[in-house]
Amino acid sequence: MTTVGFLLVPGLHLLDLAGPAQVFSTAHDLGHDYTLAYVAEQAEVPTAQGLPVHADPELPALGPTDLLVVPGWRSPTLRGTGRLERRTLDWVAAHHRAGGTVASVCSGADVLGRAGLLDGRRCTTHHGLQDELAKRYRRATVVRDVLYVVDGRVVTSAGIASGIDLALHLVAVRHGPAAAALIAREMVVYARRNGDERQSSAMLRHRGHLSDAVHRVQDLIDQRYAERLPLADLAGEGGVSERTLTRQFSRATGLTPLGYQQALRLERAEHLLGHGSTMQAAARAVGFDDARMLRRLRAR
Repeated sequence: MTTVGFLLVPGLHLLDLAGPAQVFSTAHDLGHDYTLAYVAEQAEVPTAQGLPVHADPELPALGPTDLLVVPGWRSPTLRGTGRLERRTLDWVAAHHRAGGTVASVCSGADVLGRAGLLDGRRCTTHHGLQDELAKRYRRATVVRDVLYVVDGRVVTSAGIASGIDLALHLVAVRHGPAAAALIAREMVVYARRNGDERQSSAMLRHRGHLSDAVHRVQDLIDQRYAERLPLADLAGEGGVSERTLTRQFSRATGLTPLGYQQALRLERAEHLLGHGSTMQAAARAVGFDDARMLRRLRAR
């Protein structure tokens, strides 16, 4: 079981905490082994929104597969806010040194900086704090106008709602984009936003709509994209006629159901080819009888 530990700083923003926590809690509900832990230097942590949060004042031992997240706090400026003891900062650094991943939301990046984890790395924070972060940590490269930045096992996000995007990305990396898409749908997060790179997953790229019937059909295609899926079966899954499904699917995604399935196949085949698979083996792995169709799709 993976522990997701949240280090809570006085004055923390509730959404900085609740967004990522909801993602990993939903992942647990859907069968992924996560346990959430909330730690702080005091048992009761005041929040920027006035609701106190209870936490464990004992810093837990985290393993290499565990994730440590530092939510942001009310910070018109970084200087003089978000105070933590040296032992806590050393604990953050030690977790990363031991092979663990450390992430931040908004001003939480300042904790990573004080722990020495931003030196020589790309990072980001809330747009109102980017200039100050760059001045405080001159060995870091602050990336502007992005939602999150991944640099090895240090992941930083812009703030507030972007913590949800960061958490969904981390789930997608570990469990695949289909798992992240399902969690986002459970959370009614239909706009899955990317970090600083082009949206790479077709499963997420074509989910920014509100059609429940189309989402149900996409769920089926995501799970069985390598199989032959007759349009009648897909329409039955969506509870609509074949003609209605084709119209609604195209309106919602810009693709036909077959076009969406082929996009998933091509994406997976490209991954296999990039990891040394032959064209023929990759084609068969994603459901094509031979490599000819795969070559045609790649040529497009």
